Amino acid sequence: MPTGFRQKRPKVTRCFLRVMVGLCSLMVPSLIYAGDVRTLDEVEVTDSAENLTGVDDSANEGEAPRREVETRTVYRPGELLEVTPGLIVTQHSGEGKANQYFLRGVNLDHGTDLRITVDGMLVNERTHAHGQGYADVNFLIPELISSIQYKKGPYYASEGDFSSVGAININYVDILEKGIAKVTVGQQGYQRGLFADSIKLGKGNFLFGLEYMHNDGPWTTPEDFRKYNGVLRYTLVNAQDSFNVTAMAYHSEGKATNQIAKRAVDNHLISRFDSLDPSDGSNTSRYSLSGAWQHTWENSVTKANLYAIYNSLDLFSNFTYFLDDPVHGDQFEQSDNRVTTALNVSHTWLTNWGGRRMENTAGIQLQNDNIFVGLNKTQKRQLLSVVRFDHVVESSGGVYFENGIRWLDKFRTVAGVRTDFYCFHVNSDNPTNSGTAYDHITNPKLSLIFGPWAKTEYFINMGGGFHSNDARGTTITTVPGNGPDANLPAQKVTPLVRSKGYEVGARTTIIPGLRSSLTFYLLDFDSELVFQGDAGTTSAGRPSRRLGFEFSNHYTLNPWLTIEADIAYARARFTAPDPDPTVKGDYIPGAVEGVGSLSVAVDNLGPFFGSLQLRYLGPRPLIEDNSVRSSATTLLNGRVGYKITKKVLVMLEGINLLNSQVSNIEYFYTSRLPGEPAGGVADKHFHPIEPLTFRLSMMYYL
Repeated sequence: MPTGFRQKRPKVTRCFLRVMVGLCSLMVPSLIYAGDVRTLDEVEVTDSAENLTGVDDSANEGEAPRREVETRTVYRPGELLEVTPGLIVTQHSGEGKANQYFLRGVNLDHGTDLRITVDGMLVNERTHAHGQGYADVNFLIPELISSIQYKKGPYYASEGDFSSVGAININYVDILEKGIAKVTVGQQGYQRGLFADSIKLGKGNFLFGLEYMHNDGPWTTPEDFRKYNGVLRYTLVNAQDSFNVTAMAYHSEGKATNQIAKRAVDNHLISRFDSLDPSDGSNTSRYSLSGAWQHTWENSVTKANLYAIYNSLDLFSNFTYFLDDPVHGDQFEQSDNRVTTALNVSHTWLTNWGGRRMENTAGIQLQNDNIFVGLNKTQKRQLLSVVRFDHVVESSGGVYFENGIRWLDKFRTVAGVRTDFYCFHVNSDNPTNSGTAYDHITNPKLSLIFGPWAKTEYFINMGGGFHSNDARGTTITTVPGNGPDANLPAQKVTPLVRSKGYEVGARTTIIPGLRSSLTFYLLDFDSELVFQGDAGTTSAGRPSRRLGFEFSNHYTLNPWLTIEADIAYARARFTAPDPDPTVKGDYIPGAVEGVGSLSVAVDNLGPFFGSLQLRYLGPRPLIEDNSVRSSATTLLNGRVGYKITKKVLVMLEGINLLNSQVSNIEYFYTSRLPGEPAGGVADKHFHPIEPLTFRLSMMYYL
């Protein structure tokens, strides 16, 4: 905490009470109605990921079971989320930092507008030091994932903050059929060890997993990235109830090679894998304790999960080199320490209405974040000055109701409504930026489902969504820090930003073994709100619109061969002129346009197994007038393995098998290298794809 900053007790009680009063006013009618349940004679349950006819509410929903997740070869755990058709997961910095995400024409930065949960725990961090909705999934242990479920668009009443573009839920296993001891070694100092097992303990099952990983990467300055990871879970299941309690612990640290100026490479000042500030890097910790409970009544289900998470991050970055400070350089530190607590409860019941089958769900979601967040100027990780330091308490409550009715044998609807209440309290080192703000938002949802005819269903979806804005932007009045704009008036931003989505789609399984879906969508944002982590401020962008389509296919030709092929395209534009007359054009910088993927997986072919994944990320605009565009990126990963015995297997993985010299990500902005003009040079900045890399694993099943 900076010297001279006197902490004031935030008005937590007032924030919490205001949120709860708003929730109660909406929840009471729903709870009264839920108390008089008229039940159906039977409940239909399906768990097949191959044939989802009659189950999902849109053509873009899906689930990748464990066997599909296991086939993927990835450089970093977050890339497993690319089982979601059309999603691109990449990185612009070191391994200890949240990934960059692209989906449906949106540069999701580190997670904004893509809601990610792990066993019901929200991963996205609001009012984060490095970006709103920061979603770091480096704590994932791939071998413990049971499934990855995905939805796209703001059409689902149970999904709240950050879900306008999509929502992904990652589930862990409760029981391992066989224990796992796995060792992996690879180029560039890669080492990984995993030990996981589950045992019977009392009336339940005890699961544990321990992981260590080290990687230097191809960088001239070795990352020396180290990760320590652990999971403990105890599960009880009987005919009507299931309960689990889970503890997770994760810590990582290392150096980082951030994106570099293209001109520095073109002029042979540095190589593709050099750094322009070798002291960049991060230290990250995450510790969580969660519990989940479910009770099944005769014709209804009640679910609840409660969790607490401690997250901390110290991140050192330098993107502009010597533009702002030609003497010490432009490195800055973003620090974030928070405790998040949350409770989610839902009740689903089945009944008849006028002879029609009806399903209702009512739910409530509460969350509180106690955050200490700072931005400092540094040189080689040594403090030079404090730009700003804030204590933020952000409380929210969401209530939703969803109703599904089968009107006819070939027609059903799902209608819902969701209301969210927010309280932002900021206690800043600059008193003029302290304050309290409140906001709420209500969003209706509607899905129309027709069919199936000839094993084909048709969907029409529409609904509203939102993302919360950084709390500091809701109370700011003065530009923080000691830069040239310090103490100038700053404009507050809208706390909650609305989105609206519309979609038509179809899903078919008419060809045996082939599941195909086609969707056309429109997505509007009231404002492209962007948190500027380098400056510690939030800017409100123009309203925007995305138009696009997605075509995905999953083909199981036989028990040992599976093919997946996906293609997506989006047109992203601002829908209003920029208030700055010097900014020309309506293109949205970084908005992904065309993406595609093709994967082939072989298993149960005697003792052999293997897979290949080809991923394409097309060129995209980097500035508003489209005069500067990124290059395309094509990446091919794969693996081949041999089952020596039923308990022992070996596997060789290859990343970037084509050894393509392309970029993970590209930006266009102004930076300054030593000796350049004081105003800097506008240039492309890129983070290269790692070169051809091999990793060899041996796994022993206990």
